[in-house]
Amino acid sequence: MKPVRFDEAETYEPEEGWCRVAMAGSDQFSFEWFEKPPGHSSPMHDHENEQVCLCLEGELTVATEDDKVTLQPNDSVLLESNETHRVENTGNERAVGLDVFAPGRSFDFWTDREE
Repeated sequence: MKPVRFDEAETYEPEEGWCRVAMAGSDQFSFEWFEKPPGHSSPMHDHENEQVCLCLEGELTVATEDDKVTLQPNDSVLLESNETHRVENTGNERAVGLDVFAPGRSFDFWTDREE
């Protein structure tokens, strides 16, 4: 067993109010907790990992090139490998979510990015 303490986990906070926390994971899967302020959107992007985005608090809209869905607390959506998408907080309050990636990915996806 390998616990990950939230307050001790690796974080990525490129903008005020937008934070990601690397939680438990392996080569097969990884978990990233995140929060977004109202109006914040990731850019359209893709990655080789399949992704499940689970909304924990607030409202998250997940958009692909062809579709979009708004998630309320406890709703989730599956994004296929290499499916171009973005995740936006379309609500008026902070949104919190959990992303699960398979296969797992290193948190370097965020920390080694070139802006």
